[in-house]
Amino acid sequence: MKYVNFGGTGLRVSQLCLGCMSYGTPTWRDWVLDHKTSLPFFRRAFEAGINFYDSADVYSLGVSEEILGKAVKKYAESREKAVLATKAFNPMSEDSNDRGLSRKHLMHSVDASLKRLGTDYIDLYQIHRFDPNTPIEETMEALHDIVRSGKALYIGASSMYAWQFAKMQAVAERHGWTRFVSMQNHYNLVYREEEREMIPFCRDENIAVIPWSPLARGFLVGNRKAVSKGNTTRAKSDDFAGRLYYQPEDFAIVEQVSAVAKARGVSNAQVALAWVIGQPGITAPIIGATKMAHLEDAISALSIELDGDEKKVLEFPYKPHPVLGIHF
Repeated sequence: MKYVNFGGTGLRVSQLCLGCMSYGTPTWRDWVLDHKTSLPFFRRAFEAGINFYDSADVYSLGVSEEILGKAVKKYAESREKAVLATKAFNPMSEDSNDRGLSRKHLMHSVDASLKRLGTDYIDLYQIHRFDPNTPIEETMEALHDIVRSGKALYIGASSMYAWQFAKMQAVAERHGWTRFVSMQNHYNLVYREEEREMIPFCRDENIAVIPWSPLARGFLVGNRKAVSKGNTTRAKSDDFAGRLYYQPEDFAIVEQVSAVAKARGVSNAQVALAWVIGQPGITAPIIGATKMAHLEDAISALSIELDGDEKKVLEFPYKPHPVLGIHF
């Protein structure tokens, strides 16, 4: 396993982050694995040297965090050997205050996440989206106080417009508050709009970039169809993916991924992930795995270095997309 600095911090993370949305309860999403079937993935991840794990309070409405916390106790040599990340923003109940980035919600959310994770600190506490209904000053001061209290070591953000992210950073800097050290954004071979503003901004500011959906929610694996959407449980029920991908140019990119993969004798997933890992400014993509082969492919992708010609073949079919992934 390769380890890299987390943006401008001294924190070292594995070059792969295991995303935990797939682990929780199938009553939340039918493709989610329960506690028993989730544990082998954590065991293999720790064995492979992955020390970076990303969850969110909304994943299985807290059950994902509970499973992650139990897995760390079971498979990590110690709590300090794991880098745990989680997020807050999305509704956790019908209560009008149980959502968003208000001080009230963030203070409640961080305590609830700590309890579910079974730990006394979170390595990376992230806002899941931008909240237009809460003053930026309120959010940034609350996050600063969370760090000062020791409940979180670093703070990060997830998908939003670059101007929103820059404004939040500026507010924190102006007041001497804690600034974000990472951006978890939507980025893969079929969605590259982040190359226009967000990734260049993060590179300039030495902010870690940890993309979600580096395989386009499985679309780049090559088993999806324009009409049927695919045969897997997730493909059939993942309406969100249907809103993000499935344009003709997206399928053209998958064809190129398949061609490069065939020539190399590897899987589509390995090629698509290797492309993301090799892009300028990328720290550690967040991978999902509901089959052990998914995790093995991700680990193997670290040893693949695409050459210039292969990158051109993969990239040339791309057509500009509308902004996707900012809103759920």
